[in-house]
Amino acid sequence: MKLLRSLSVLLVIAASSSYAMAEGGGDRTFARMEQARQEALASYQADQKGKAQAVASKAVLQEKHHKC
Repeated sequence: MKLLRSLSVLLVIAASSSYAMAEGGGDRTFARMEQARQEALASYQADQKGKAQAVASKAVLQEKHHKC
């Protein structure tokens, strides 16, 4: 009976520690996901800004040469 009780206590300890590790892994995964989202958003904004500048410079060139 004591052997069964000891095994059940060890099982509970092992289960609780694996649950804690699994939860910590989810936090790391979420942090990586959030970092990737931030990098993608920054890249997208830089790309949009570059496109806006290209369109603006094209419009300026057309205005300079509208009489040509």
